[in-house]
Amino acid sequence: MSITMHDVARVAGVSIKTVSNVINDYPYIRAETRRRVLDAIDSLGYRPNLSARGLRSGRTGVISLIIPGLRNAYFAELADSVMRAAATKNLSVIIEQSGDDRETELALLRGPRMQMVDGILYSVLALGEDDAHLLDDIRTPMVLLGERIFHGPTDHVTMRNTEGARAATEHLLSLGRRRIVALGAHRGEVIGSAGLRLTGYAEALAGAGIPVDDALIGEVGGWFRSGGAQAMKLLLDSGVPFDGVVAFNDSIALGAMRILQEAGLRIPDDVAVIGFDDIDETRYTLPTLSTINPGRDEIARVAVDYLVERISNPESVIPPREYLASFTVVQRESTMLVAP
Repeated sequence: MSITMHDVARVAGVSIKTVSNVINDYPYIRAETRRRVLDAIDSLGYRPNLSARGLRSGRTGVISLIIPGLRNAYFAELADSVMRAAATKNLSVIIEQSGDDRETELALLRGPRMQMVDGILYSVLALGEDDAHLLDDIRTPMVLLGERIFHGPTDHVTMRNTEGARAATEHLLSLGRRRIVALGAHRGEVIGSAGLRLTGYAEALAGAGIPVDDALIGEVGGWFRSGGAQAMKLLLDSGVPFDGVVAFNDSIALGAMRILQEAGLRIPDDVAVIGFDDIDETRYTLPTLSTINPGRDEIARVAVDYLVERISNPESVIPPREYLASFTVVQRESTMLVAP
């Protein structure tokens, strides 16, 4: 038999109303009473019915995270960060995958499941700045992530793509590298991670008095290991000389490193490599991968805080806010020459 609120009330020695108040985090409850109720919930294994709770309170205690896909390590780790940040607010997270598809993103935003959540964290990928007006009719509180829409109708929390890529390139320049590949470009893209990171790369070269060489800009479709490996094969086959690689994400860098090593090139002696995202795997590769830590936990924490504020104040007019997380350059073996 399933455990009910009546069972919790009986074990805790309180009324059903008191149990309900504890579950809904009502503030005016004695600490000892709250402890007894929580102990009873734990001992019985009681799980509140979120649908019924939503009907009574107008909230479900659940938020949605819409991301392109968990196959991309960055988004998998972002989901983990969001879930941990949400847990501190007693919120559960439903993860939806859009697959980088415009119609899927719109369907998720407008679908019936969005009526079952208190708020939405939306990592935009298929929509763009010109589509910002499509979000105007979304009534569920929302915070935007990512780089595709910067001036939407609600808060936007993201990373410093341009500054991070510039710092990554400057890091290689500081090692004396002058023929530096930009790996992960999307030709013609301006708004979006690839476009912004290419801008940062170009700014760093300009600061060093080095012109951008189109032969050193490697296009990569999907930002996965396979894309990085394929792009590096094409680059090596072209015969263009280079001594450094700024990969626009860590997965691209890992794929490229495999091909460089298969070709007999030493990292970092022959080619220094730096990625972007600081995914967990970069700490355990051979060599370990230098990268940009884009402030993923900070992004998750601020985004959840903004969303909770909007959920808690449905009648308030909160002007859209934009938040750019801090970043750090993480130097590891792939850019660390060992003295002879």
